[in-house]
Amino acid sequence: MVSRRGAAPPGLRSEGRATRECGAVKGDGEVGGAPEASEDMVSVLALAREIAESVPDPELPMLTLADLGILREVSADGERVIVSLTPTYSGCPALAEMRRDLSRRLAAAGLDAEVRTVLSPAWSSDWITVAGRRKLAAAGIAPPLPAPPRGGPVPLALAPVRRDVTCPQCAAPDAEQTAAFGATACRALYRCAACGEPFEYVKEI
Repeated sequence: MVSRRGAAPPGLRSEGRATRECGAVKGDGEVGGAPEASEDMVSVLALAREIAESVPDPELPMLTLADLGILREVSADGERVIVSLTPTYSGCPALAEMRRDLSRRLAAAGLDAEVRTVLSPAWSSDWITVAGRRKLAAAGIAPPLPAPPRGGPVPLALAPVRRDVTCPQCAAPDAEQTAAFGATACRALYRCAACGEPFEYVKEI
C-alpha cells in the first residue's frame, strides 16, 4: 500500500512553479482558472498566497495553513481576491479564528479579499505536508498515521482504536493510549512504553 502522507489536496501540486495562464493561484503558486490575468493581478494573487500560507493554526501554532493542507486556492473574482479554505472537520472551532486572522492580514496588506469555506472534498490528515509532520514531531506531537480509505459505508467500531504510534521523543513504537481526547477533539493522549514520556497524537481523519 502506498502511504498518502503529505499528499497535496486534490487539484494542487507541489513543484512550486508559477505560470501566468489564468486567474487563480493554486497550492504551488501556479496560476489557474479562466481568462488570462493581468500582470498586476498575478502579483496580487501571489502576495495573497504568500500571506495565507504564513497564517498559523491557533491550536497547533507550529503549523501554518499551508502545512495543514487546508489552503485550497487563491483566486480572483474581478478585482477581489478569494481565498478558499477547507476545515479539518466541519465543526472545528479554530476555523473562525483562522478566517479572522487571515482576513486581518490580507486587509493590512491593502488587499480587497474574501475568505471562503470549501467543504468538498473533505479535508484529510494525509494533506498535512512532510514539513508539517516534521514540525509536529519537533514539538513533541506525533503526526497522524495514514487516514483510512474513503468511500462506502463508515464502519461503527465500539472498541477503542488501536494504533501503532511512534514516540516523537525517542522513536520507540507501540505507545500506549491513555486518553481518547487531548487538548482538542482531533488529538489523543499517549505514553511511550520505552521512555515513559507522555505526548499527544494528531488523529488520522
